Amino acid sequence: MIQIIPFHKDFQNQIVDLILNIQQIEFQIPITAGEQPDLFIVDEFYRKNGGQFWLAIHKGQVVGSIALIRIGNHAGVIRKMFVQKEFRGKEFRIAQLLFDTLEDYCVTSGIRTLYLGTIDRLSAAIRFYEKNGFEKISKEALPEDFPLMPVDNVFCRLNIRKFQS
Repeated sequence: MIQIIPFHKDFQNQIVDLILNIQQIEFQIPITAGEQPDLFIVDEFYRKNGGQFWLAIHKGQVVGSIALIRIGNHAGVIRKMFVQKEFRGKEFRIAQLLFDTLEDYCVTSGIRTLYLGTIDRLSAAIRFYEKNGFEKISKEALPEDFPLMPVDNVFCRLNIRKFQS
């Protein structure tokens, strides 16, 4: 069974290992832990302004993650969406569970628009985002306060339609 929980420091090393393994080994993205200091200061980086960081847990192990940075104008940015290779796909639905958790949080927190940056070689991730209503946009269409990552070359936006009355 998969649990989606808010980040907890007990899982610090597991989340760093998961993300670096996917970035460096699986997709050969030249990025180090040192270039991602946010992974070590989750409370200060993600939560202090109303964002959050969630983990997908299976039998006590981190198998997925998604994070939200809250920016201005009722907007948020998705970061650190990763799912361990063996847990991807329709059998576990971890990516969808993580995204649904983030989207529900956005609705209750007044975030109306989501943005993200990714890399063109992550085609399955881009298809996932498009399936969930994201549209590709130009880098120039990003809000001024969007936190750019140097490796990103594909940008997307989603206008959240799930607002509760």
